[in-house]
Amino acid sequence: MDDDSLSRKVAEERKDKARAALIKAQTKATLDDLFNQISEGQIKELNLIIKADVQGSVEAVRQSMEKLSNSEVKVRCIHGGVGAITETDVMLASASNAIIIGFNVRHDNSVRDLAEHENVDIRLYRVIYNAIEDVEAAMKGMLAPKFKETVLGRCQVRQTFKVSGVGTVAGCYVTDGKIQRNAQIRLLRDNVIIHEGKISSLKRFKDDAREVAQGYECGIGIEGYNDVKVGDEMECFIMEQIEK
Repeated sequence: MDDDSLSRKVAEERKDKARAALIKAQTKATLDDLFNQISEGQIKELNLIIKADVQGSVEAVRQSMEKLSNSEVKVRCIHGGVGAITETDVMLASASNAIIIGFNVRHDNSVRDLAEHENVDIRLYRVIYNAIEDVEAAMKGMLAPKFKETVLGRCQVRQTFKVSGVGTVAGCYVTDGKIQRNAQIRLLRDNVIIHEGKISSLKRFKDDAREVAQGYECGIGIEGYNDVKVGDEMECFIMEQIEK
């Protein structure tokens, strides 16, 4: 611009907008910092979005969470639904400063990336009591998780084989990350958790493998479980202890 004062004014306005956006991002609700935000008066209502595998679970989680309301903060479920966590859920959480609670469901990589970009806290559970316990502890400032889950990779089931004396072996293609022999495995059907367990066998062709990377095929056996179908996905993960 020719006018220096106008240029400076525009630059200052842009700085103010960027600063406001940064402050907004920094004060998004998270379980890890919930107690501090309540104490500082930043949060009067804790908004939750609940996604679960069946409607009965959605209602059970919603009722249990809303009972945690106290004189300082009201717990409110702004949306509940059946099925995987979606980008729409993340955008709703971002707009309403909500935490997403997933019960027996997962999300794909694009949803994970969007949640990170929008600073949306997604918490995933298999046991309702654990979800209630975490939110209650966070409200009291006592949330101290001992372990965190690290997802190593995902694969898609392309074929299944019945092996005598072994059970069902899934012929898989690794779509993301890696599958590791000594890790745990989660079987997903339409991003709903069907089973969690241990890998009993991991092979490349006929040879045992310690790990199989993205872009390669492998055979996976799940310990004590055989109900694997073509089109299912498997998520390989480990639980790591958090240093205090």
